[in-house]
Amino acid sequence: MKYNNNRNYSGNNNRNYSSNKETPKGLCVEVRNGDVNKALRIFKKKVQEAGIVQEIRDRQHYVKPSEQRKHAKAAGRKRWLKKLEKLEGALPLDVKKRRR
Repeated sequence: MKYNNNRNYSGNNNRNYSSNKETPKGLCVEVRNGDVNKALRIFKKKVQEAGIVQEIRDRQHYVKPSEQRKHAKAAGRKRWLKKLEKLEGALPLDVKKRRR
């Protein structure tokens, strides 16, 4: 008895099939009418919204977990003070001062 060793057990018989229109991976921008400057602006906006640049800056050097918490707490305080200032107007200076 002869066995067929070339069987495809994955169930995907159309392995070599590729569609005409492949979806690109990652961020992409279509250049229309040769307007590269507009495409570059759109690309920069997409990169900014995705947070890629900020992540690269954060990964340039190691930050200790205690420093991460410290920065996160300071950022939260800054957001909170900004929100209070927006709701109530200008705050007195003693509230804005940082504890030491």
